[in-house]
Amino acid sequence: MTKRDAARRATLLAGIPAENMNLYRKIRFVVGDPAAVIDAPGANGDVTTTLIIRDIELARARKHARADSFACPADFAPEGGLSGDRETATAQSVAEFLRRSDIESVVADRSLPFIFAHFIHKAGIRIECDPELGVIERRTKDADEIGHLRESQRLTEEAIRMACELIANAGASADGTLHVNGQLLTSERVRSAVDLFLVERGYQAPPSIIAGGADGADCHNIGSGPLRTGEPVIVDIFPRNRETFYYGDCTRTVVHGAISPELASMRDAVAAAKAAAIAAVRPGVTGESIHEVTARTLRGHGYEVGRPSEVAEDACAMVHGTGHGVGLEVHEPPLLDRLGPELVVGDVLTIEPGLYHHPIGGVRLEDMIVVTEHGCENFNALPEELSWAYRPS
Repeated sequence: MTKRDAARRATLLAGIPAENMNLYRKIRFVVGDPAAVIDAPGANGDVTTTLIIRDIELARARKHARADSFACPADFAPEGGLSGDRETATAQSVAEFLRRSDIESVVADRSLPFIFAHFIHKAGIRIECDPELGVIERRTKDADEIGHLRESQRLTEEAIRMACELIANAGASADGTLHVNGQLLTSERVRSAVDLFLVERGYQAPPSIIAGGADGADCHNIGSGPLRTGEPVIVDIFPRNRETFYYGDCTRTVVHGAISPELASMRDAVAAAKAAAIAAVRPGVTGESIHEVTARTLRGHGYEVGRPSEVAEDACAMVHGTGHGVGLEVHEPPLLDRLGPELVVGDVLTIEPGLYHHPIGGVRLEDMIVVTEHGCENFNALPEELSWAYRPS
């Protein structure tokens, strides 16, 4: 690419910042209306970041958003005027901004709404999608983001502890079902307690996984119905802070009453796999290799690892990857699984091995870590045992 070509090329992110996390992270400003941010060369060749946003948001954006210059769609109305539809008008103004700036080509990320591509193309400007645009930037968390994630994980651990202790310290009826204050303890009741706990502390609460017994044998079954003594209950909570937008994500498994030897063996294998995977994390190591460490550890304990179609239906096995990135979304790149890419400093990841056996249920443990220059740091401090009953002091 010649200097002249580079000078006539821009980068675009667009959408609704409250929903498009690529755009939100770029500007660090939340709004529920369409917006666009354009990195384009200025008159002296320096790249300038321009935020186009609804007029009533301009004053607030100038105070809080990350951009060099600010405009509203009316500032770049094309000949013939703007549509009365906000998203259409924003797309029209982006195309007009690019035209007035003599931009010949635009690079956009995977999240660009097609309406923006439509008007840019209509203006005679080339547009291309770079599927990797912004991916490494999103993965490489800065100090503010790491602080937000650490705080979200701390609160998530509090919710995990509350839920596990509620289950572990319930009463058991003669038929094995659990009761609290004379009422049947169900997955739904625990999930409601988690929801209330989180909302009162400023977090949004996606449906938590409270999967007891056979429900827990399906790793993403959120669970339903009565909880029973002696059965494992997977408690997986992944709330989003309403102010910062960053997620927590933690899993523990709790058993009310006696723990069978088989469940104890499963827990020991999962805990060993988690520890081995965390110990293997460092920059430059691939997500695939971390998953291979997990798989070797579980197989060394006598369990199977593979996709559901690769393991016997009656096997006790791990049927998913070791973990994933987390940040402004609960599932982000990179994957710690087959074909997982090299890790970079600032990746924030979950490490969540699990074992699932249809007659028994499942055992999963999940921590959140950040990749550092020489290894990683674990945000978690919760115990990993299956027993969460109160112990007399």
